[in-house]
Order: sequence, then C-alpha cells, then structure tokens
Amino acid sequence: MPIKVVGLTGGIGSGKSAAADRFAELGVPVIDTDAIAHELTGPCGAAMPALEAEFGAEAVRADGGLDRGWMRERVFADSGSRQRLESVLHPLIRRQSEAGVAAARGPYCVLVVPLLFETGHYLPMLSRTLLVDCDESVQLERVMRRNGMDEKAVRAIMAAQCSRAQRRERADDIICNNDSLAALRLQVDAKHDYYLASLADRS
Repeated sequence: MPIKVVGLTGGIGSGKSAAADRFAELGVPVIDTDAIAHELTGPCGAAMPALEAEFGAEAVRADGGLDRGWMRERVFADSGSRQRLESVLHPLIRRQSEAGVAAARGPYCVLVVPLLFETGHYLPMLSRTLLVDCDESVQLERVMRRNGMDEKAVRAIMAAQCSRAQRRERADDIICNNDSLAALRLQVDAKHDYYLASLADRS
C-alpha cells in the first residue's frame, strides 16, 4: 500500500520549518522541497549545469553554486526568467520528492511544499494538506527580523504567494502559529496523533 502523504505548507515566515522539524523529531519521514532545491543549486548541484547554460556564468558563484541573490532579483523583475528557472528546477525537485516519498517508511510522511496551492503540482500525491498559518503582521515581523529585509521587500514576496484567506480556504487542516514555539510543537503533536489514527488504517 502506498504511504500516505501530508502536504505541509504556509506563507513565508509562517513557521513551516519549525513544524517540519517537530514532525521529524516524532519520527515522521519529512521530504522538504526547499531543501531539495538548495541541494540541486549548491556547489556541484545537479541543476547547476542546466542553470548556467540557461542564464550564463554570472548566475554561478565562485564555489559553483547558484548566486541566489542575483537570481532572486531576476525572477522578481521578470516573469520570463522565473519561468525559465522553474522549467529547469521543478522537474528535478518533483523527481527527488517522489523518490523520497517512495523510500519513506511508516504510516505517513510529510512533504513540505511552500507554494503548494500556488502551483498545484503536488496536490494529486497528497492524502491531506496541513497549513501553518499566522497573522500577516507576525509574518512581516518574523521575516524582517530573520532575513534583514525591509517591509516593502517582504510584502512583495507575500504578494507573489496565495493570500492567507486562499490558503485557509483550501487547506484540510490548520495550525495557528501566532504564539510560541512550544505552542506550535503542541499543535504538531496533536496533528501527529490525529494522522496516526486517521491515515494508518485508511486504504
């Protein structure tokens, strides 16, 4: 029987990574598409030859990895560049994600996809979708503090993602992460118990 897959998502600064880390602590296999993308675009990453061919040597750092700052400026300024980047990365990320799910063991696994609802590519794989949600003011404060970005830059990223209302409407399950890390972890624990009970015996 194929393993059940919970798709974990949320806007920037929502706390997806903290939730995924707690699932992993609980022994749940976690496949993170962001981590896969970083591996693919790191030094000697599998995507780098194609990205250099597509964008030129200026897209590559001295260590052979992707110059993410340079690329970020390109894709936010030009939708065509974003589509070219995605045409290289998305098939590779999808392939590794599917392999990770196929190799996972247990009643269920968690697939972390930041733009889950925006792209829709992974939805057919999923048994449930879990949204890590927080107030937009909390998002702004977290990302500005964590990444050293100004409010305008953070709002531009948020505007490129689904709205909070759209994510909440589409998600099967929601964790509220306006408060402490301890509160988030307790909610993950509760969702874990729920998934064990509801997914393990479902054919």
